[in-house]
Amino acid sequence: MVEEVSTIRFLIRAKVSAEAGNRMVKDPNGLKILEDYISKIKAEAAYFYEEDGDRTFLFIADMASADMIPVFAEPLFQGLNAKVEFHPAMTLDDVKRGIQKAK
Repeated sequence: MVEEVSTIRFLIRAKVSAEAGNRMVKDPNGLKILEDYISKIKAEAAYFYEEDGDRTFLFIADMASADMIPVFAEPLFQGLNAKVEFHPAMTLDDVKRGIQKAK
């Protein structure tokens, strides 16, 4: 019998101050470090935008368990001094299945 591994999709938002963002941009390896992070967490998508005057990164990634939160968060905390948030997220199919279970 094969055990099904369930994952939860998370929206991970990292807000980086102008100072920390400037250091990353000036670092010759800054964007490579960001690319490596995206690969490491196997992000389904990555978006970059401004929020409240700060550089903000938004990643969509799956996590198998809560003990993965430090794996996803620490590089952002330590490497970019980012403020990090995790939000569970659903696809439309997830919503449909959930609504059926809620009835």
